[in-house]
Amino acid sequence: MSHSQRSDIFLLDAERTTWHDETLWFVRQKRDKAVYATPEFQELRQLASDIKDHTLSRLNFYLQQFEENARRNGVQVHWAADAAEHNAIVLGLLRQHGATRVVKSKSMLTEECHLNPYLTQHGIEVIDTDLGERIIQLREEAPSHVVLPAIHLKKEDVGDTFHLHLGTTKGNNDPQQLTETARQHLREKFLAGQVAISGVNFAVAETGSVVVCTNEGNADLGVNLAKVHIACMGMEKLIPRLSDLSVFTRILTRSATGQPVTTYTSHFTRPGEGKEMHIVIVDNGRTKQLGRPDFRASLKCIRCGACMNTCPVYRRSGGHSYDFTIPGPIGAILSPNIDMRKHASLPFASTLCGSCTDVCPVKIDIHTQLYKWRQVLGQAGEIPASKKWSMRLLSRVLSKPGMYSLGGRVARQGLRLLPHGLTHAGGYNPWAIARELPEPPRQSFREWYAEQAGQ
Repeated sequence: MSHSQRSDIFLLDAERTTWHDETLWFVRQKRDKAVYATPEFQELRQLASDIKDHTLSRLNFYLQQFEENARRNGVQVHWAADAAEHNAIVLGLLRQHGATRVVKSKSMLTEECHLNPYLTQHGIEVIDTDLGERIIQLREEAPSHVVLPAIHLKKEDVGDTFHLHLGTTKGNNDPQQLTETARQHLREKFLAGQVAISGVNFAVAETGSVVVCTNEGNADLGVNLAKVHIACMGMEKLIPRLSDLSVFTRILTRSATGQPVTTYTSHFTRPGEGKEMHIVIVDNGRTKQLGRPDFRASLKCIRCGACMNTCPVYRRSGGHSYDFTIPGPIGAILSPNIDMRKHASLPFASTLCGSCTDVCPVKIDIHTQLYKWRQVLGQAGEIPASKKWSMRLLSRVLSKPGMYSLGGRVARQGLRLLPHGLTHAGGYNPWAIARELPEPPRQSFREWYAEQAGQ
């Protein structure tokens, strides 16, 4: 299904749609308050953007530097060309240690590679330890947001899920009690975990360290209890120096949730005594995106979710309507690079209002890239035939003043004479599902102007 078709399903529940819209706008407002309280925020945005531009321009050098320093720290580094190779490497490490129980903190890369179902198919128990991720894992759903994976759910949904899977009292929707239930449930999983898998927010080439930012401390607990730590990262996560990190930690959480900083900013540099640490560096289409001059800036993304919180289309259609690991405006740029045909509708899921670009903490020109993807998709023949032929017809009409004038007269007369149901009902005019068309004018501006000029 296309984005619009999946959106129709989400929009069937009008109350939930409105609640989803308002909740995300509340997060956007929190972001604004945090930004306005930081006078140098725009300078930080520019500096972060410049650091990322520089890193991407010398990515081969910094990847080699990172690998050398990580190995010097006693870390084992692995390279994966795509999702399949990444999953095979992780499974191989688990098999090597005879592990069947894994605790995993939030990692959008492992979601992108569909690691959980892959490991489950091979007899591995994988427990997501981020609360939101655990909720949707129990529901067998995908994340609908990069920072707030269960934002599409209400507390009543969580209560029903915990009653079904964790044995809470039916109808218990108290957030504090539900959180305590999750804490006790996950504590058992932490203690039983043999291997901890984490994502990576930033990788520092200068030190060979990886940095993980969480609000729940679940990454720290999992890594410190398990004998083996596997950190999975996309190759774009690199920054050159440790001194660069503070720029990103100041903008990341302010943009994501309006907090000054994440509760936990954890540096993993070397394995603990008697333990192992592995880092899996993944391409999976990133070098291809790097080679596209119009779209390489999308690799600067730090996964804050600010573009989703502000996007009027995302807020009213939900993350699952994008059918991609990273939803929202930034996902609509990244997804065609992975599978152009499957995700051809996503760059059109935007009003091109530019709000996403305005809030992006690393100054990615998101709305411009969305527009450019539309051109690429059109040239590749990956847009619906109805859209292609309607645009060709419109091009002919707009290029011929006489035809344009005739079309305007016919449309004005038609709107006046045809029954209301034909021109306003959703079945014949989808644009009018939630809008009332205005009364058509008696004459066009051109006709009025000619009339005035003749007097």
